[in-house]
Amino acid sequence: MAGILGTSSTAILASRPLSSTTCNFPIHSLSPTPGLSYGRKFYGGIGIPTKNGKSQFHVSITNVATETKEQAQKLASKESQRPVYPFSAIVGQDEMKLCLLLNVIDPKIGGVMIMGDRGTGKSTTVRSLVDLLPEIKVVAGDPFNSDPEDPESMGMEVQEKIMGGEALPVVMTKINMVDLPLGATEDRVCGTIDIEKALTEGVKAFEPGLLAKANRGILYVDEVNLLDDHLVDVLLDSAASGWNTVEREGISISHPARFILIGSGNPEEGELRPQLLDRFGMHAQVGTVRDAELRVKIVEERARFDGNPKEFRDSYKSEQEKLEQQISSARNSLSSVQLDHDLRVKISKVCSELNVDGLRGDIVTNRAAKALAALKGRDKVTAEDIATVIPNCLRHRLRKDPLESIDSGLLVSEKFYEVFS
Repeated sequence: MAGILGTSSTAILASRPLSSTTCNFPIHSLSPTPGLSYGRKFYGGIGIPTKNGKSQFHVSITNVATETKEQAQKLASKESQRPVYPFSAIVGQDEMKLCLLLNVIDPKIGGVMIMGDRGTGKSTTVRSLVDLLPEIKVVAGDPFNSDPEDPESMGMEVQEKIMGGEALPVVMTKINMVDLPLGATEDRVCGTIDIEKALTEGVKAFEPGLLAKANRGILYVDEVNLLDDHLVDVLLDSAASGWNTVEREGISISHPARFILIGSGNPEEGELRPQLLDRFGMHAQVGTVRDAELRVKIVEERARFDGNPKEFRDSYKSEQEKLEQQISSARNSLSSVQLDHDLRVKISKVCSELNVDGLRGDIVTNRAAKALAALKGRDKVTAEDIATVIPNCLRHRLRKDPLESIDSGLLVSEKFYEVFS
């Protein structure tokens, strides 16, 4: 595992404050649609213009007037963010770290479900991942982080502008990580009508929610097995289609919501609905470290971090940069990685003989094996790569034994060696 990650096998998850450079781009505004009478101004968000007092449900996205000021505030706030434990300082937990890295390399794997004991660094590890997230191109000022080159990840208004031949300002920004609290309301998650504008301006304006913010980023749910059912339904809908549709208070809007779903939890506190469990591309099991020497090292490292976070983070700066470069290189070379047809057939044979429902297991295993080969700097997948990732891709998709909480992966490994031998 140490060789794969490009760091020592000692690691505890961490992340540093996001670094960013100041981007000077013009404030972009929308021109009214011909034929519609606008008796008001757009002040940002998503406005619903009216004609002759009747709603046309034509959604427009506008930049906030104070966008430049907000950008400056964000840059200043990053300097004062609380320090995050470095990813490369995490001790052990190789399985969890590998699953997270593979999802950063190929977001289409579909996320990670991390289940394990209390106090094993699950949340710390996930949040430390933000230091290693690469930069992506986004349309400046767009609330949905629209990709200027991919129509599937564009908001409707951005698509209309590009089809109209309009040049849009583009900036580079780090991939977003959004936390979904257990107590969040459905309105905050999906988005809702902007009450302030409705009361003060008499305007129907849409206020984007957490799903809009998480588009093309990471949505993290801690204690996901305790999430309310109505929020689970929202996540299932968005994860299935990649779009979030809001129908409420006279507003009808759809926007892209393609995100890496990462969840963590303790299986003793409750089971996860099987519909949601199947939406996670990979499943990682985390156990408590039993080796006394490793436990002492974890305690000492944590004490160092608590005593002087800046100095501790600086001591892992070179390893963090090396791992960040390794991830960036893997993302760039991923498209050129080859997986032989006979290996694909064997993967599907394993899934078939394990009675895995659906084809998600086949697809995810193929993607994860390619991502691992790219992380190792190779352009061809080997059987060893498949053996490493297939338990994490299939263990949560097996038909459940009533006497066990979830398959440990041993059955998957046994079937793999039986087929590949």
